[in-house]
Amino acid sequence: MSNGNSIEFMGTPAQEAELKKVIAKYKEQPGGLMPALQEAQGIYGYLPYEVQKMLAEGLDVSMSEVYGVATFYAQFSLVPKGKYIISVCLGTACYVKGADRVLTAIEEKLGIKSGECTPDRKFSIEACRCVGACGLAPVMTVNGEVYGKVTPEQAVKVIESYMAKED
Repeated sequence: MSNGNSIEFMGTPAQEAELKKVIAKYKEQPGGLMPALQEAQGIYGYLPYEVQKMLAEGLDVSMSEVYGVATFYAQFSLVPKGKYIISVCLGTACYVKGADRVLTAIEEKLGIKSGECTPDRKFSIEACRCVGACGLAPVMTVNGEVYGKVTPEQAVKVIESYMAKED
């Protein structure tokens, strides 16, 4: 069950203790897997294999059931999100105006693909559908801040400005 990303799991003892409380809370509850997954993601920010395994064992369900629910619902993520979440709109208006090239430029700059997070957990990239700013196409956002009419070169400069904040 590789997620295609080489991010090391970095759970803390405090997070594990909190997860154990969640498991105890839902252990005997029919249908408890879904709320347990929601709370687990709240604790860790995503659902790595190690957390899924603890949930499966603790709730006495199969790993395939945990994985199936975690991958079926879009609200769950199997990879961590970066400090800076970059979203590129691939809706029709944005796509027609070159959003695919914007996304490619960002992926090349960060060395990751859409749906992944940099190993230092500073940046993650996601592609999305229509953000409702079609007049500004192509559009990208960083942590919700909208950048409109961006070229691939401008998108890279935006990313570099966030990188500079980290130095």
